[in-house]
Amino acid sequence: MAVTINLLGIFVRTFVSAVAVLLGLVLAAVAVPAMWVDRNIVQEDGFVAFTAPLGKDPAFQQRLAAAAVGSLGADRIPEALSGLVEPILESAAQSLTAMPGYPDAWTETLRKSHRLNFTDPAADPAAADGSTSLTLDLAPLVGLVAKQVADATTLPVEGPEELLITIGQHQHRQALDRVAAFAPMGYAVAVGALIAFALAFVAARRRWAVLAGIGVGTLVLAGVWTLAANTVAGAVTATSSGNEVAEIFKSEFVAAAGAGFGQWVLAAAIGGGVLLAAGLVLRAVGGRRRA
Repeated sequence: MAVTINLLGIFVRTFVSAVAVLLGLVLAAVAVPAMWVDRNIVQEDGFVAFTAPLGKDPAFQQRLAAAAVGSLGADRIPEALSGLVEPILESAAQSLTAMPGYPDAWTETLRKSHRLNFTDPAADPAAADGSTSLTLDLAPLVGLVAKQVADATTLPVEGPEELLITIGQHQHRQALDRVAAFAPMGYAVAVGALIAFALAFVAARRRWAVLAGIGVGTLVLAGVWTLAANTVAGAVTATSSGNEVAEIFKSEFVAAAGAGFGQWVLAAAIGGGVLLAAGLVLRAVGGRRRA
C-alpha cells in the first residue's frame, strides 16, 4: 500500500511538472512577441526610438526630401515668384536632412504618425479623424522646408498641418488595432509563464529534467519565432501601397523589425542553451553523488 501511494505521488509530481513546463512554454511563445511589439511599436516613445534610425537611410532621405519639397506647390507659392523660389526648393531637396531642424522634424513626423495609427478614436476623435488606413504624416518635414523658403525669401510660406502618405490599407489598420489591443497583455502572460515554470520546478522529482526541458523548449520556440517573423515580414513586404516613400519606409521598417526582434530571439536561444546545459550538469552531478 505504501509503495503504491509512493508511486502515485511520483506520478502526480511528474505529471504536474510536465504540464507546468508545457504551459509555461506556450505562454512564453505568446508573451515574448507581444512584449516586443508593445515596447517597440505600440508605445509611442518606443516606436520613435525604434524608427528614428530609418530617417538616416540615404535613399529614404532622398525620397522624403522630394516628397516634402514637392508638396509646396503652386497653391502655397505664387506663380509669379516660382522662379525665385525654385532654386531654394532644389537646394532644400538636396540638403533637407542636413538642416539643423531635421532630427526634430523627423521625430515629430514619427510621433504624429504614431498617434494617427494608434490613437483610439473614442479617446481622441480629433487625432484619429479620417484615419482608416496606416499613414505617415510628413507635415513636420514640409514645415521645415517652408521655413527654409520663408527665411530665404521673406515670403509668408507655411507648410500644411497634415501631409498623409498611405503605407497600409484598411485591413492592415484593423490588424494593427487588434495587435495594439492585445500586445500590452504580454507582460501578464510572461508572469504566468514564470509562475508555471516555478511550479514545475517545485513539483518536479528530477529538477534537472525541468531545467533541460525548459531549455529545449526555449530553443524550439526560438526557431518558431524566427519562422513566424519571416512569414509576417514576407506578408507585409508583399503588399503594395503604390507610393514610393511609403514602400521605402515599409521596407526599412520590416528590416529593422526583423533585426530588433532577432536580438530577442537570440537572447532567448542563448538562455535556452544555458538552461539545457545547467540541467545536464545537474544530472551528472546528481549521478555521481548517487554512485
